[in-house]
Amino acid sequence: MPILSFHNVTKDYIGADQRVRALDHVSLDIAPGEFVALVGRSGCGKSTLLNLAGAMDFPTEGQVLVDGVATSSLKDSALTGLRRDKIGFIFQSFQLLHTLTAFENVELPLLLAGSANARAKARERLASVELDGLGDRYPHQLSGGQMQRVAIARALVHRPSILLADEPTGNLDTATGNVILDLLRRTSAEQNAATIMATHSAEAAAIAGVIVRLRDGRILEIERR
Repeated sequence: MPILSFHNVTKDYIGADQRVRALDHVSLDIAPGEFVALVGRSGCGKSTLLNLAGAMDFPTEGQVLVDGVATSSLKDSALTGLRRDKIGFIFQSFQLLHTLTAFENVELPLLLAGSANARAKARERLASVELDGLGDRYPHQLSGGQMQRVAIARALVHRPSILLADEPTGNLDTATGNVILDLLRRTSAEQNAATIMATHSAEAAAIAGVIVRLRDGRILEIERR
């Protein structure tokens, strides 16, 4: 069974004087372990699709199912648990807490979830992204590539079923971006996490096993490689 499904999903945003259709009858199934790249110009619906996949927003029509459960049917407490336990987020701007060290940023999701052995798990995840010697540094003491490694470690530390990455190399130079993409592919594969990455970069999309091309909120093509 797919871990993530979009069933005829439409998403409209209503402004003061107009309705904007961000997604238009989108259907897509993503299996555990699949690496999917969403590509298309700005405004094509990539970020909206990620927000719906992460239960940060909900469809106007249709259903988004995570592990067979429609996100729009869940109450607030269940949605919080879903995001905490099954979904990991990686952002272009890293979204690290600057008052916490790298180690503390990675450990925080485990502490919030009441996880046993949080410290050991956070150390292990930092080591897996080759930052075991930098855990006591604050974000301002790290390079962009190192901050994105911390963000990846934080997103994966609770072993989510779904990993969502929004332009994860957008603020990085080409060489560092390639290192981050390789790390993202490797670590998500090790955990068999379905990974959905929005990107403008053809080079970044090339690492994916599935490429979904979007235009004006519609899927133009799904290429499975």
